[in-house]
Amino acid sequence: MSETVGIAGSGAIACGLAAVAAHRGPVVLWARSDGSAGKADKRIRGLCEKAGADVNGTLRVTCDPADLCASSFVVEAIVESPAAKCELVAALGGQLPPDTLLATTTSSLSIETLADASGRPDRFVGLHVFNPVPKMELVELAFPAAAGEATRERARALCAELGKTAVEVPDTPGFVVNRLLFPFLFEAVRLMERTGLEPDAIDTCMRLGAGHPLGPLALLDLVGLDVSAAIGRTIGADVPETVERLIAEGALGRKAGRGFFRYDS
Repeated sequence: MSETVGIAGSGAIACGLAAVAAHRGPVVLWARSDGSAGKADKRIRGLCEKAGADVNGTLRVTCDPADLCASSFVVEAIVESPAAKCELVAALGGQLPPDTLLATTTSSLSIETLADASGRPDRFVGLHVFNPVPKMELVELAFPAAAGEATRERARALCAELGKTAVEVPDTPGFVVNRLLFPFLFEAVRLMERTGLEPDAIDTCMRLGAGHPLGPLALLDLVGLDVSAAIGRTIGADVPETVERLIAEGALGRKAGRGFFRYDS
């Protein structure tokens, strides 16, 4: 690849992006703790093994944020919290070399706000990849007003090198996909609440009748109900009572083993 990629984070999006990038060039992933680093390393290598890729020479997982400074393109991929993301991009923006591009994988937050927090809005980009990253082709690119053509070209080029299709979208809450998707997903929950239909019945109707690869309730579980609620609040969509109740119970979806459905550990 023309860029050396650094990733700050150790969750599903961070690991998926690292797995995709490590097929093609050197990647450094920073995790906050030894435990998180070990889990991330195992997860990434598992994803790469499924794809038939050997990443022994390209993947490095570290707990030292300074190790990201050797990367030319660093992607923040932590929890969808405005305060946490602003704090991290501010720290990264002050540490990275001047020519390094800084990106965020936020799915709903203001790119302009995060870019300002980074201290390098001219070298900042919203790089919204989709879960599971190895399978999903789209990347929504959103740029702050200060981003120049060089920043835009480098972001588009990286997406192409990762085998993704980049679509430039406006810096509006939820961008395009989530702004249209989550009101639909929440309406599926409300239909269940109103009618008493089982989750599997709703999802089967949408899979077999609308050709969706995953039903709306299973998709909420995949995204994570806590993440889904955060996105909903950001885009101004009312979060259904059932989603709030499941979150309170700790039933956050696949990652917790239970949401609308139960999952094997």
